[in-house]
Amino acid sequence: MSARGIFFSDDDARAAVARLRRDGYEAELVRERLAGEDDDEDHPWAVTTDAPDIVLELLVDDLDGWFDDEQPAGPTLPPLDLPTAPKRVKRPH
Repeated sequence: MSARGIFFSDDDARAAVARLRRDGYEAELVRERLAGEDDDEDHPWAVTTDAPDIVLELLVDDLDGWFDDEQPAGPTLPPLDLPTAPKRVKRPH
């Protein structure tokens, strides 16, 4: 599952899951933990699905959520070749 919709109402999130499943897509509902958020009641709900992005985008528009279009991280660069010792500024005597 790749597409994600975020909802602050559990009713809206459950409605999204029901609609996606009724339309023949796989859908899963999980609680989204936000960094620094202490109150469990304030965490939003995330709906993940294999539905095409446009289907989920239209659904979150109807149900007052938002489409999480976070793209996977691109290729990583090789590690830098860093010196193993500090650079000498003065010449030893």
